[in-house]
Amino acid sequence: MDAVQRANSGHPGAPMGMADIAEVLWNGVLKHNPGNPQWVDRDRFVLSNGHASMLLYSLLYLCGYPLGIEEIRNFRQLGSRTAGHPEHEPALGIETTTGPLGQGLANAVGMALAEKMLAAQFNRPGFQIVDHHTYVFVGDGCLMEGISHEACSLAGTFRLGKLIVFYDENGISIDGKVDGWFRDDTAKRFEAYGWQVLAEVDGNDSDAVAAALTAARAQTQRPTIICCRTVIGWGAPNKQGTKATHGEALGVEEVAATRKAIGWPYEPFSIPDEVRAGWDQRRRGAAAESAWREFFLRYRDAHPELAREFDRRMRGDLPQNWASTAAAAIAAMAKETAAKATRQSSQAVLDVIGPALPEFVGGSADLTGSNNTNFKGVRALTPEDASGNYIHYGVREFGMTAAMNGMALHGGLIPYGGTFLVFSDYARNAVRLASLMKVRVILVYTHDSIGLGEDGPTHQPVEHLTSLRAMPNMTLWRPCDGVETAVSWAAALERHGPTALVLTRQALPPQPRTPQQQADVRRGGYVLIDCAGTPECLVLATGSEVPLAVPAVNALNSSGRRIRLVSMPCTEIFAAQDEAYRESVLPRAVTRRLAVEAGAPLSWWQYVGTEGRVLGLDRFGASGKGSDLFPHFGFTVDNVTRELAELLRQPEGLPQR
Repeated sequence: MDAVQRANSGHPGAPMGMADIAEVLWNGVLKHNPGNPQWVDRDRFVLSNGHASMLLYSLLYLCGYPLGIEEIRNFRQLGSRTAGHPEHEPALGIETTTGPLGQGLANAVGMALAEKMLAAQFNRPGFQIVDHHTYVFVGDGCLMEGISHEACSLAGTFRLGKLIVFYDENGISIDGKVDGWFRDDTAKRFEAYGWQVLAEVDGNDSDAVAAALTAARAQTQRPTIICCRTVIGWGAPNKQGTKATHGEALGVEEVAATRKAIGWPYEPFSIPDEVRAGWDQRRRGAAAESAWREFFLRYRDAHPELAREFDRRMRGDLPQNWASTAAAAIAAMAKETAAKATRQSSQAVLDVIGPALPEFVGGSADLTGSNNTNFKGVRALTPEDASGNYIHYGVREFGMTAAMNGMALHGGLIPYGGTFLVFSDYARNAVRLASLMKVRVILVYTHDSIGLGEDGPTHQPVEHLTSLRAMPNMTLWRPCDGVETAVSWAAALERHGPTALVLTRQALPPQPRTPQQQADVRRGGYVLIDCAGTPECLVLATGSEVPLAVPAVNALNSSGRRIRLVSMPCTEIFAAQDEAYRESVLPRAVTRRLAVEAGAPLSWWQYVGTEGRVLGLDRFGASGKGSDLFPHFGFTVDNVTRELAELLRQPEGLPQR
């Protein structure tokens, strides 16, 4: 309450109400080592109700993590490590970024999935080297959010017995008593998911919490939710149990009254040495990790290859032969002669790289056959067998993406998951948090434009490419053929951050390239067709629009004009290239420019400038065959040629319409 008061900002109520629960878990049960917060077999702790961040920061400080009292004093201040909501910082003991309610819970489901999968892959009789729990604190808001249904249904289906959720059932949110808008029978809801439910636990009674936690840990075949009845703002004599403690400082007078009520006579930010000593977990944590490391040495003697593989995967390194595997995939695509949808090319790439990446975990939100996200030899994860490498997520785009974030955060796995590009909207906030945390998840988005056809405008993305490109730390690839698709997969796997692979439903012809052009695909944008001398006009295209631009550019060049075609499958990677390379591809002196993409035009004006044009789509699509829709909306060779002809008639340097 002192930190919130000093900042005059924050949420004191949940930390005060959940303090007894936190003390039981963190001061003797949680397996962790403050001296090495990234010990691989630590228990994972997720504060899904991230507005209670001061609870987590207090626990980290008291247990001996490298978080000083000055950081606590500077809660919510610019530059402080104690942000308003927890931000992923594994070296500090913060496992994930939380704040958008429910997502931490879904992250935790992914972490528990990762633990179960890695245990199935690496544990051997007598050697349980992967053996830890995932604990989550959630509030009423987390369980109101729809993602909680997606994630918890999935957790029950896969019998995640080492997932334990503490539900802070205080009945208060910002607007007041939740009884007016949240009357779910949570216990029955989770029983229906297949969870063990421990209901009506007094969350302000340490003995009751400890007994419930013992029962939860004894249940290994089902996840557990412990429904803890708590008093929000417990200890504040005039405000506890009310919304006044939820999202604002208590006030100087109430803080003083609370000190008196709970018998805490110490000054703000003053913790007696004996209290610190009673909480300090460094010795206990170091002993636990040391015992595990000795255990792992015996495992290494008995299973040396498995031990090496486990070390590699937990470091996040790709296999030693990865470069040759990626090269083989690109070479295989370069030999293709038939037109293929890039979603099919993607599957062909997966057939090459998938078997070489044991850390790969694929999946789809009930669209495997459409996303082409499976590959030869893939095995589905089942409730009975966690040794598979493919997850059928069902129709749960948001839950899938947030769970993938959790798997990536856990370590040892590289998750990818597919859905239609238009349904990325369902998962949007989890995609945003993946970008904020810079986690390596691969988002396979197929059916990327009006070219998908008959399903109509509800399924045809328009604004999505621009929207995803606008997201910081996101890298989006929209390849035009098999080679670019293979390169995009390689780039995604080599990047520590989220990548969206945007793929077509319709077939696209392979483009001829020199070895240098093939190498330059990795630079995000490159000259696919050049002209003799300085170009009069530059054409930029991506994905399915590259094949429309090719014949238009070739015809004009054959007639004596000088047109350069730039394929730009990834604008973010291109923008990161050195200035000399970018100038060699897009000379500033050439101001006649045309961008062609079957999507919203907004992101292309930075490349074509005020004197250029964008052949894009600024309205919703229509239901019909893809082959009819492209001409209907102006995406034809003739229209590209017409736009170029108008640009060429315009004197250089004169602003365009």
